[in-house]
Amino acid sequence: MKKIFYYFNIWILMSRNSFMSYLSNKLVISIFLIGKILRFIFFFAFIYFLISKTKNLAGYNLNQTIFFFLTFNLVDITTQFFFREAYKFRQLLVTGDFDLMLIKPVNVLFRVLMGGADLLDFITIPAIFIAVVIYGKFLEPSFFQILIYILLMINAFIIAASFHIIILAFGILTLEVDNTIMIYRDLMSLGKFPVDIYLKPLKEILTFLIPVGLIATLPSKALMGLLTTRVVLFSFFIGFFLIFVSLKFWAFALRKYSSASS
Repeated sequence: MKKIFYYFNIWILMSRNSFMSYLSNKLVISIFLIGKILRFIFFFAFIYFLISKTKNLAGYNLNQTIFFFLTFNLVDITTQFFFREAYKFRQLLVTGDFDLMLIKPVNVLFRVLMGGADLLDFITIPAIFIAVVIYGKFLEPSFFQILIYILLMINAFIIAASFHIIILAFGILTLEVDNTIMIYRDLMSLGKFPVDIYLKPLKEILTFLIPVGLIATLPSKALMGLLTTRVVLFSFFIGFFLIFVSLKFWAFALRKYSSASS
């Protein structure tokens, strides 16, 4: 417990420094924030008018489809909020600053993965969370469905963290981080809608091989009471398996790392 508080205090300090750097250029921050809000509003409007005309999407009504979209955004924005530092990892490698992190008394994975929260996402997360609660109530879930939804959201966060760790490990081995993260972002964007709308074999690929469905679709279906116990347990197994594999791969990449000065 003492170690948890130790790293939490470090994260607060690094996030505060990150926020201060953002606030040094308020005009740029304002433009980016307005862009985020407009993009969300336009896509929300697209879903609303699409379903209002077609009446359903792959068997889901308007409120259900919007809830899928909101759940996706909550997972996506939360992971960006915590893992934004991963987007700067390549610069640390090519400049040699990563060498300095290796000798610091702080876990290096924690430093490069959660070295500073994103101010823009910190601003937008509360609004997304409130929207999830509001539309979640429209679905009239039971207490058990809400509990499974929360647990699967935690599992989705673990899966997303695993992918970020794997990307960082690839960065050490290949110096390729930015494009890999963009590929991950593009794949994740497929989860804005339930994976049920995709035809086979893409649906199976997005569920089992690239578990976008486990991240974005399954939590929402759990709240709607559409999941079996077997699927829920499978999702948890994939989450723990991926975090285990990603940490092993990270340890392997660190052993292969060559200092920028060597």
